[in-house]
Amino acid sequence: MSIVHAAPPRWRRREGLVALLWISPWLVGFAVFFAYPLAATVYFSFHRYDLFTLEFVGLDNYRYFLVDDRAWVSIRNTLWFTVFMVPAQVIFGLGVAQLLTRLKAGAGFFRTLFYLPSLVPVVAGTVSFVFLLNPSGPFNQFIELFGITAPDWFGDPNWAKPGLTLLAMWGIGNTMMIFLAALLDVPKHLYEAAAIDGAGGWRQFRSITLPTISPVLMFSAVTGVIYALQYFTQAMIASRVAAGVTDSPGSSFVPGYPELSTLTLAQWLFHVGFRDFSMGYACVLALLLFVVSTLFTLVLLRRFRAFDQGADR
Repeated sequence: MSIVHAAPPRWRRREGLVALLWISPWLVGFAVFFAYPLAATVYFSFHRYDLFTLEFVGLDNYRYFLVDDRAWVSIRNTLWFTVFMVPAQVIFGLGVAQLLTRLKAGAGFFRTLFYLPSLVPVVAGTVSFVFLLNPSGPFNQFIELFGITAPDWFGDPNWAKPGLTLLAMWGIGNTMMIFLAALLDVPKHLYEAAAIDGAGGWRQFRSITLPTISPVLMFSAVTGVIYALQYFTQAMIASRVAAGVTDSPGSSFVPGYPELSTLTLAQWLFHVGFRDFSMGYACVLALLLFVVSTLFTLVLLRRFRAFDQGADR
């Protein structure tokens, strides 16, 4: 019979200190860049704060949020981008990657072609896209050749969000490359065995490809949702260019042109905090954005976990 001797308490304490030493950079980063800002945001949300004066107002900022029409408009627009733009990016990126894996010649050229838009600076790409889709632009002239009435993409509130979705799909280079790497890593013998058993292309994709690349799907979906909930730059630049407004001194431009159709929660948070200098109320919006992002992430992780368990069975 063997006897296992427990480590002395002194050694256990030393091991604990060594472990804390190794993870101390992460602990410091977590405290400085997450825990403290989060606590400060909660604190300031109960105050009227304009960067100079601080006045405790209790729940007034939260009550104002309930009656702030523009905040609710921005929430609806943000949810629209999350529900429609993220799936469109994931599906389109996966589809392009799937096609590239089937190419026998010119695969390198087309990979470069699809990846190049993601290298364009965000502001330059957005400005170019707005001009490309303007009523007299080349894209509208092209679709009119087929008898399709060209919409005013960024001047019509019904088409502004679809226009931004097209912009997001144009820049799916990074997503496409991640999916391409995952698809090329799927073992070929699985497809060969499935083909021998009589499985068609769709059955192979559903039973082999999707379960194998599910971690990459989860990563793309989660990061896409977090990005959509914080969607800011493209919507802000597109609305300004379409409205013909420059960020000159004294400008009172409210984001969301046309008719607040492109106003997102991140834009409204920025406008409230850094244009109106209502930092306390901006902290309320920041907390809302944090809570919604966390909930969406948890739901997606749970759904993908259930999908993986079902695939294993």
